[in-house]
Amino acid sequence: MAGVPSIDHDPASYDRPAVTVDLVLMSIVDRAPVVLLMRRPIEPDLGKWALPGGFVRIDESLDDAARRILRDKAHMADAYIEQLYTFGDLDRDPRARVITVTYFALLPPDRFGDALKSSPDLTLAEIIVPWADETGGPVEVTDDSGPVALAFDHAAILGLAMLRLRGKLNYSTIGFALLPETFTLRALQDVHEAILGATLNKPAFRRRMLEKGWIEPTGIRETGASFRPAELYRLRTDF
Repeated sequence: MAGVPSIDHDPASYDRPAVTVDLVLMSIVDRAPVVLLMRRPIEPDLGKWALPGGFVRIDESLDDAARRILRDKAHMADAYIEQLYTFGDLDRDPRARVITVTYFALLPPDRFGDALKSSPDLTLAEIIVPWADETGGPVEVTDDSGPVALAFDHAAILGLAMLRLRGKLNYSTIGFALLPETFTLRALQDVHEAILGATLNKPAFRRRMLEKGWIEPTGIRETGASFRPAELYRLRTDF
């Protein structure tokens, strides 16, 4: 048709960016948020810590790539992971134009035991959030030796993961993924305080959790407590 610009639908006429998958696998240890990192064995950023990740193969879906990386690089047999966000800044990888799709999971700390034992190039590092508002931004990461320099834009990826997690904590049951099947209200508050980076009023927090209707008492009390054992709760099965 006259006056209508032609549109080239031939894929070969376009540049082809590479696609990777990165995994944000988080937990709570000693009342602090932590993330699983792997030491990079190659350039760029040789020796730096990074989120477990890798390139998507031409014959696999994004979900299949995420499960492969979970198995081969994070050394975890299975976990419920879901897409978090896609990062595509032009200069995020000096090798080429690389777009990464990040997957996210919250896991109890005992789920990382076998992975950490299987590879000296894996570590759980503490996440330090330097911002308190809703705008977010990159976070800092530290381990027993001090601050950890992250590869690529992984500090920004972790920052978005923390921002999303804080945002979802009040209206979803996402935080319960960090708890065993039965837990005390004290343990539940510890999880919320670790994620939010703030101390919460104990009576107000417990009242709010009970009013939400998410949890129910088990009628069982914890064992091994020094003082009066606290009652154990569980997430309701209809949530």
